[in-house]
Amino acid sequence: MATITSAGIGSGLDIESLVSKLVSAERTPITQLTKKTEGLKTELSAFGKVQSSLATLRDAAAKLTSPSTWGGTLATSSDPTSVSVSAGTGASIGNVSIEVSKLAQSQTLVSGTPYASSTATVGQGSLTITLGAWGSNNTTFTDKAGATPITINIGNGQDTLSGIRDAINSSNAGVTASIVNDANGARLTLRSTATGETNGFRIEATGGLADLSYDPRVGVTSLIQTLPAQNARALINGIDVSSESNSLKEAIDGLNITLLKTTTIPASVTVGQDKDSIKKLITDFTAAYNAVNALLREQTKYDEGAKTAGTLQGDSTAVGLQNQLRSIVGGTTSLAGSIGRLAEIGLEPGSDGSLKTSETKLNTALGNLDSVKKLFMGLDGTDSSNDGFAQRIRSYIDGALSTDGRVSSRQAGLQKLIDNNNKRADQLEDRVARTEARLRARYTALDTQMSKLNGLSNYVTQQLAKLNE
Repeated sequence: MATITSAGIGSGLDIESLVSKLVSAERTPITQLTKKTEGLKTELSAFGKVQSSLATLRDAAAKLTSPSTWGGTLATSSDPTSVSVSAGTGASIGNVSIEVSKLAQSQTLVSGTPYASSTATVGQGSLTITLGAWGSNNTTFTDKAGATPITINIGNGQDTLSGIRDAINSSNAGVTASIVNDANGARLTLRSTATGETNGFRIEATGGLADLSYDPRVGVTSLIQTLPAQNARALINGIDVSSESNSLKEAIDGLNITLLKTTTIPASVTVGQDKDSIKKLITDFTAAYNAVNALLREQTKYDEGAKTAGTLQGDSTAVGLQNQLRSIVGGTTSLAGSIGRLAEIGLEPGSDGSLKTSETKLNTALGNLDSVKKLFMGLDGTDSSNDGFAQRIRSYIDGALSTDGRVSSRQAGLQKLIDNNNKRADQLEDRVARTEARLRARYTALDTQMSKLNGLSNYVTQQLAKLNE
């Protein structure tokens, strides 16, 4: 009797097809469960988008609840080409008059004798540079407190014009050297690194460097002074102010002033509240709210024409978020005096739940910043539902996104359903595998038995045929 090597050979039955169809039927619950799980994953992904959009709105609202937002100031100058200003922390609202008579500058010297080129040999020796302040007509010199004279030795290989320049620049003596080429040749120029009267300098030269010395006190002026060290001088509200630099950061608390050129007419500096910055934050808040509203509308809508539903259509959490946010922006507060609604400052709730902005109304409202401030960040100690709109939005979203909040709980619930479905699917997969093994064992046994019966039938037939011969 032949040995069976493949299911169905012994019986002639299509056992593979039978088992495949029976196993496919057994897998139907898994297919249904997988489809349901994919739907849950889509919902979870949608809530991830909602969470992100809500966080953006919360952050925009938080900026409108910060005192620093409403305390910001903006400084402007009537003559920004002469006096540049910016407001810092502590700048007081008001006006300041600034008249610039002198700009701070560095002492500048130039070699009187031109050289053929930057590679021309000057000589060897030493240069001692001392920082300090020159007196009237450069007849006296007072060393700068805390500064130490620097001696620069010029030896072989450094005695060219460019070599001396490089040696001075690497000495950190408070002086910068450059080579300027004019019609007569190359000249060495020396300039104090910092501006101001105390940053003038004198130079004592030895050896072959006499042409680079400068000390008018003793009649040594081999180098020619083209600019003296000078402090900036300005009248601020009639008060004489002197500064070693052109940046006056301490003249007026919170105000950074930069002098750019002298004036013939005093520049008027005005410090006021930074309305443009506040307007931008309100605009950002509106855009963030509209983004949340549009997302929730898209996710919860039902398209009657296409007969399709949004991912979160009918979801109580999503619908609740949508309704609550619309309720907040459409509400009122009594904390801002004559202004009680967002619509009154130009943020008009539309029929689709979005906020439509009227630039004209908003600009007018910003003329009364104190009321607008209270409209957004006011706090009512006895009734939180009367808080400013930014406070209410921020508080509501903080709650919704907290660990046990509405959004977080819904996300956790969806994830739990997905995990349970995955576990159930694994269990069903195990059951299908066992069922398939059982079916194959049964049909294999049947196949084997039928093969034996077919063999016996053939044997009997053969014997009967022989009897009839």
